[in-house]
Amino acid sequence: MCYYGKAVTLQCTKDGQFIIVLARDATLPSIDLETISFLGNEPICAPVGTTSAFAIYQFPVTACGTTVTDEPGTLTYENRMTSSYEVAVGPYGAITRDTYYELLVQCKYIGTTVAALVVEVSKVPAPIPVAAPGPLRVELRLGNGVCNTKGCNEELVAYNSFYQDAEYPILKVLRDPVYVEVRMLERTDPNLVLTLGRCWVTSDPNPYSLPQWDLLINGCPYRDDRYLTRLIPVDSSSGLTYPSHYRRFVFKMFTFVATGGQTPSKKGAAEPEGPIPLRELMYIHCDAAVCQPSLTNNCEPRCSRKRREIAGSVQKIVRPETTMVSSGGISITSPSTE
Repeated sequence: MCYYGKAVTLQCTKDGQFIIVLARDATLPSIDLETISFLGNEPICAPVGTTSAFAIYQFPVTACGTTVTDEPGTLTYENRMTSSYEVAVGPYGAITRDTYYELLVQCKYIGTTVAALVVEVSKVPAPIPVAAPGPLRVELRLGNGVCNTKGCNEELVAYNSFYQDAEYPILKVLRDPVYVEVRMLERTDPNLVLTLGRCWVTSDPNPYSLPQWDLLINGCPYRDDRYLTRLIPVDSSSGLTYPSHYRRFVFKMFTFVATGGQTPSKKGAAEPEGPIPLRELMYIHCDAAVCQPSLTNNCEPRCSRKRREIAGSVQKIVRPETTMVSSGGISITSPSTE
């Protein structure tokens, strides 16, 4: 019987071997262990054993691209374990909803003593508040209500409470639902309808920065997203005084992927090959406008139309008196490792 840590176990043997045991549940969502690789791609770097919960790697400290540092009385062997992931590419940016895992492993031989070190690589920038005033007062906020009773509707309960300014940046796990509400402020006319044009996400508080990922286009879910944004109806059953002054939708949390010159550099680390996820805060932005229903226009988006028709309407329709509203930062988090 062997005991393994909850996330990763490292052993440095006296005969110069790395033994690494990685748990599938080291992150949420779980890691696809078949995507794990080291600095080198030799056959010896493949797992020597797998179970439903773990993958076990064992190779010499001189193999798999391991780097060695020779200091007086000390030899340090260092390697880097990373996972690959599926990337979706849009016209203004690229995203992933798969777990990205990166781990630095180190064996240090000091005379007759062997020391093991595991370092999780992460980067969490400081939060930056953002606001977008305009002629129309609109607020974007994120629901944080949680179901505490059996059989409750999570989508409805999510909007029973909302994150406050002091709680940003909000921490989310990849594929977590993000409940968004945009509401009109200081209006009491029940005939007014709040409409949304485009809603998108950036990794910078500047809504015009790149990369970007669309959530809604002309009020309809962005169809090129594998995890389609869902519109949540707001009607009289919501208990709101003016339901038409609200718009709600939910999307699955993702992170941007750096491409080309966007790839961040890491001090003291080898530059990784290919695109990597950006560990920056995420900001949601929406264009909003007020609509007055008529016999020919009920102010609701027609999302059942073909993609070609929607693309044409986005280019031709000019939304008068629109205002843009933005969220505070949302950060990717993962379970802590030991």
